[in-house]
Amino acid sequence: MPPLKKHLKTSLRLKKGESVPPHFSREKRRHPRLESKIPIKISSDHGDVLTETWNLSCSGAFCRVEQRLEVMTKLKIHLLLPFKRNDKMVTKKVSCQGVIVRVQAANDGEYYNTAIFFSDIAPKDSQAINEFIESQLEKNYGKLN
Repeated sequence: MPPLKKHLKTSLRLKKGESVPPHFSREKRRHPRLESKIPIKISSDHGDVLTETWNLSCSGAFCRVEQRLEVMTKLKIHLLLPFKRNDKMVTKKVSCQGVIVRVQAANDGEYYNTAIFFSDIAPKDSQAINEFIESQLEKNYGKLN
């Protein structure tokens, strides 16, 4: 069994006969990526775009936007992460710099699937994203460690 798959099987506390969820076993990225719709504001020299992520990791996000932005465009990113704290929902704002690394026209032709790499993110903000992802994975798949 590959080391990542073995680690995931152990950390997800899967029982004998259960397998690693398909999206985990295909994951080759350095940081886990969570499919989640999170509000995101993307700012560039071309203006601001409000949308939501399709997936998110500590190192980047994937979203769909109405206007085409060119690869290597530098961005200011603002995310609003929902957390449950003391039985209340709170929002943590994460801000960072990013760069567009991939753009592809969506099938409908009205939107552009856009991949963003977080090029400059404070350790505390990266940690906030990581904690959000871990909390969502724990909610969906059980305690990770």
